[in-house]
Amino acid sequence: MGNINYKSRICDMELQNALNTMGAVLIEGAKWCGKTSTANHIARSTLFMQDPDNANSYRLMAETKPSLLLQGDNPRLIDEWQMSPVLWDAVRFEVDKRAKTGQFILTGSAVPEDNVIAHTGAGRFARLLMRPMSLYESEESNGTVSLSDLFAGKHDVESKSDLSLEQIAFAICRGGWPATIDKTGRVALRMSVDYVETIINQDVSRVDGVEKNPGRVRLLLRSIARNIATQASIQTILADVESTEVSFSNKTVATYLNALRRIFVIEPMSAWAPSVRSKTAIRTSPKHHFVDPSIATAVMRINNEKVLHDFEYFGFLFEALCARDVRIYAQSNDGDVFHYRDKSGLECDMIVQLHDGRWGAIEVKLGNKQIEEAAENLLKLKNKVDTGKMKEPSFLMVLTGGQFAYKRKDGVLTVPVGCLKN
Repeated sequence: MGNINYKSRICDMELQNALNTMGAVLIEGAKWCGKTSTANHIARSTLFMQDPDNANSYRLMAETKPSLLLQGDNPRLIDEWQMSPVLWDAVRFEVDKRAKTGQFILTGSAVPEDNVIAHTGAGRFARLLMRPMSLYESEESNGTVSLSDLFAGKHDVESKSDLSLEQIAFAICRGGWPATIDKTGRVALRMSVDYVETIINQDVSRVDGVEKNPGRVRLLLRSIARNIATQASIQTILADVESTEVSFSNKTVATYLNALRRIFVIEPMSAWAPSVRSKTAIRTSPKHHFVDPSIATAVMRINNEKVLHDFEYFGFLFEALCARDVRIYAQSNDGDVFHYRDKSGLECDMIVQLHDGRWGAIEVKLGNKQIEEAAENLLKLKNKVDTGKMKEPSFLMVLTGGQFAYKRKDGVLTVPVGCLKN
């Protein structure tokens, strides 16, 4: 079923591995991030639940005899399965009956409510989270520095990025949406604006059936965009929204944020809790992030030229871009990404921790002027972590918007985002 124009994705291998070990794979992620294309590239037969010509008959069939919808060559793709949540249990039952791996791929751009499926799918389903494209996948990073190599102790990095700050600003505003990667200028920037309008006017209400005021959704998204890559409290967000003379209750904000999480629009970054040598209180509030930085620029209605003229905000957006990419690269190495901040004020933008316990620390700096300070910070963090209880860091890295990748005398790596890959 593969598309000859398909641009390969980092998660292609993750999907193949999951199909080799489980009966079904669930690919979740934001709308337009490429789930269907990726699944369709490997599927042998497909069922598109949103096909306008057949959607009603598919839904009726799902209610009466769902097993008929599962017939076809395997792996069979069931796209936007949550349109008929009964399909989940039907797939689970069929996987048990057939007792074979690689039977079904389900894709969905919304997490269904807990009460709509009878079983969790444990032991039958592998879950795969898909995000928009990283700079390496869009061929804007040359991939000369590999996260996997860094974890393997290969630290002799020496390369050069071809990405200018102007190109980085454009990549932030365009986003990693597959449909925009080959587009230029206003056409490329338009899609993230359309995406945000769809979220505001349709998707955020559709996910849980609770009607939400589009004006309030817009104000909330704007406040998150203004506080991107920070630990701003919900009270700060509330105060920001209410400065426009729109009142919001804590409960309403919680409902809206939950809906935005369930359609994979926001992806907060959790705090890291390592074993530390001294009794330092670690701040536990998450950092605000969208699944793609273009959501922030689209809802703020700013383009790449405006980003270049506000260097402070550019720095926050650059951190958001790096967070998206590092999350994609970490996932393919079986890891997660956290941030660190303690009561003494020591902080670190990203901690990549693999499930085998290895970890690396990353500070994000747009320009070269702050590299020195960032390196000092990373070394302080290394000294603070109790390496008797945890492993030594696999690497310390300053991720930059600059040109050159190299290893400093103190062992800290300086790596442009235009050189990084998984």
